[in-house]
Amino acid sequence: MRLVIVSNRAPVNLKKGNGGFVYEESSGGLASGLRAYRERMCKRRSAMEIIWLGWPGTSVEKKDEEKIKQEVAKKFGTHCVFLSEETMEKFYEGFCNKTLWPLFHYFPSLAVYDNSFWEQYISVNKLFCDAVMEIAKPGDIFWVHDYHLMLLPVLLREKIPEATIGFFLHIPFPSYEVFRLLPSDWRKNILAGLYGADLIGFHTHDYRTYFLRSTLRVLGLPDQLGEVVFNDRVVKVDTFPMGIDYDKYHSAAFSKTVVDEKEKLSLPFKIILSIDRQDYSKGILNRLRGFEHFLETNPQWKQKVVLMMVVVPSRIGVESYQTTKSKIDELVGSINGKHGTFGWQPIHYQYRSLSFTELIALYNRSDAALVTPLRDGMNLIAKEYIACRTDGTGVLILSEMAGAVDELFESIVINPNNVEEISHALRQALEMSGQEQQERLAIMQKRLIDYDVFKWADDFLSSIQNIKSKQQRLSAKILNAEARRKIFFSFKRAHSALLFLDYDGTLVPFADYPPHAFPRQPLLELLCSLAKRHHTEVVILSGRDRKTLDQWFGSLPLHLAAEHGLFLKEKEKTWRQIKPVRKNWKKKLLPVLEHYAGRLPGALVEEKELSLVFHYRKSNPAFADLRVKELVNHLVNLTGNLDVQVLRGNHLVELRNAGIDKGVAALHWLSKEHRSPRFILSIGDDWTDEDLFRVMPPGAFSIKVGLQPSYALYNLKDTSSVLSLLEEMSKK
Repeated sequence: MRLVIVSNRAPVNLKKGNGGFVYEESSGGLASGLRAYRERMCKRRSAMEIIWLGWPGTSVEKKDEEKIKQEVAKKFGTHCVFLSEETMEKFYEGFCNKTLWPLFHYFPSLAVYDNSFWEQYISVNKLFCDAVMEIAKPGDIFWVHDYHLMLLPVLLREKIPEATIGFFLHIPFPSYEVFRLLPSDWRKNILAGLYGADLIGFHTHDYRTYFLRSTLRVLGLPDQLGEVVFNDRVVKVDTFPMGIDYDKYHSAAFSKTVVDEKEKLSLPFKIILSIDRQDYSKGILNRLRGFEHFLETNPQWKQKVVLMMVVVPSRIGVESYQTTKSKIDELVGSINGKHGTFGWQPIHYQYRSLSFTELIALYNRSDAALVTPLRDGMNLIAKEYIACRTDGTGVLILSEMAGAVDELFESIVINPNNVEEISHALRQALEMSGQEQQERLAIMQKRLIDYDVFKWADDFLSSIQNIKSKQQRLSAKILNAEARRKIFFSFKRAHSALLFLDYDGTLVPFADYPPHAFPRQPLLELLCSLAKRHHTEVVILSGRDRKTLDQWFGSLPLHLAAEHGLFLKEKEKTWRQIKPVRKNWKKKLLPVLEHYAGRLPGALVEEKELSLVFHYRKSNPAFADLRVKELVNHLVNLTGNLDVQVLRGNHLVELRNAGIDKGVAALHWLSKEHRSPRFILSIGDDWTDEDLFRVMPPGAFSIKVGLQPSYALYNLKDTSSVLSLLEEMSKK
């Protein structure tokens, strides 16, 4: 078994040197974390081989591509995808960093909606798909990472339908109100692209919730405990907070190189650490203003504390990042000029990248870390700082907008937009007792040890295997060629046959407006053909009223059951009611349904002879979910002393008399004398048909339309599959 990791950036950076190329490891949380996971698997000689595919960080000439590919594959076990500078400008600098990044981080005013960027995004995802296909082998697990490749899962699914595919988003997924700012085609394609995966992972429960809500609003697909049926596959959406290689960071703090580096930081001041990439989403300007407010309101701390600020260059070609850099430079200069003295500079500012040794030394020496992103997917800096505290002290000040806050709530949590909160947190951190620091730190360190990057990766890969097993269990119930042959053989050799068929969602697709789902001529001809077979009886068991069924099927040699079996009509006979029931409850409950229909645009109430139906197929899915829950709760309370059932169906809520269902109705025909051997088939699509499936005798065939769990023996994907099956039977 092989794990194929696919990300925009490869774990190897390619740089042009004197007369050739220089290779170095990529930085960043994703690269570092997965590199550590791969190294551990290699040391353990795991049965799972791990290979990586990504862009090596620079464009190269065509003549050099093959040579570089071979060198990188041999030295680093990595396969390269090469992109031209023009492609990167529209793909990476364009759609990724000028559209998706600002929008997903809640900076919609900075988002650019350029169709040429979108087209390039599609092209690059296809290019990555082609590159994956060059190395793909049967049994591979494909793990796709981050917002650069959100179309890749479905592209891989189209190439390898049975593939095992996981996707993980390392940045926030925004609320629907922000996500909907994308043009409708883009947002639909992005969601459909992600649902090519078997498992979709997020850092936090909030991001998962926002994603599922967008799925409901954009694609109209609800979830059941985080599982969504998309294109007849069950896809799992779950939360996996990414950890770090805790032992690596913690043990590094004891190394001689770090100890030597730490001696260079032996300043006679308390140190507050701020380290981030040059990015407007990191809240660097806010923390500078918060530090300035702290100095102004706590003059006793002047010449006793310094803010060690490191800004790592990032996306230098993006205008908004350069603007952020200019504002940082200006504000740092202003604060140092205003508050600094001859022997003390309040902010020590560096604009550069740090080596691993320098980073660990800073973490270990700093008395507090100020991590205040305005929005962040996870923020591993916060976790790295906690891991490097070897003396049991150190205070983390953490933004409530960072994904890591869900695990590090023993830190001092602040709103990064509130300068006063940042200032107060700085004072609290500097004045916190050693005992309180130790207590908070010990809890957070244990949590990071328990769920490190290895547990994170193992957890994700274990979950993807679980959802694949569930898919296989469901696919085992799907009516395959062998099962079809068995049905046809039994049908052909039987001396009599009895077919129970639901209507809406089984013989015809659902319609926004119920009367529009009337049967077309080909369906009528098919049913007539089956019903005219010797000793074959066809029963239409529907929730429709008897007037509608009569209008549609009255001229055909069929048996009919209306309102889920309350009324029965045998062919060439008149309607009869299966049992006496009350209907005075309708007057009481009809106004309630009409009231809620008035409060939910697109909803309508259908009054049948002895039941009521609240339809909401045309309503806004998210709003409908809320309103219908209110309605159901209200109805349950009202019907507590009534002999009435409140049942939720496919975009409907139905009120009907208790003790009536399709199973009871079916027994009317099942109990009749018949010629043996007898063939029995029942097909339906929703909860009302489960009553029918439960009363099927041994040897009968039952089929559920859709992939939901069911009492039925088999599943079919949709109405067209049902019609195909019935057409084949009519020819036997």
